[in-house]
Amino acid sequence: MKSILMAAVFGLAATAAMADPIEGMWKTQPDDGAYAYVKIAPCGANFCGTIARTFKAEGEYKSENLGREIVIDMAPKGEGAYEGKVWRPSNDKIYIGKIALSGKAMKLSGCVAGGLLCKAQNWSKLD
Repeated sequence: MKSILMAAVFGLAATAAMADPIEGMWKTQPDDGAYAYVKIAPCGANFCGTIARTFKAEGEYKSENLGREIVIDMAPKGEGAYEGKVWRPSNDKIYIGKIALSGKAMKLSGCVAGGLLCKAQNWSKLD
């Protein structure tokens, strides 16, 4: 029984140690006067991000976008690069998404024209 418990503890520790660096809570760059905290977690083999909290200059508020997926099906491509889709709440459009991750900094791009024209935001990791 003791060996089963030890194996379970080591298994959980190994899983936590293998977490992808994109996982966690991220603060978005302000867009149209508001910003959000986005929780990025595995979704199948890829990663998705859901709006967890929303803020304006006056402080936290309850946006209709709480709980909505903003980072969609981002597949790791190696060396901090991810590709998938991104939803922009201010115009309710989904774009080709690219992420360049470097430590606790993320450059998230939404692109059109097959990825040739992109607009980017810089996000920072909170945890």
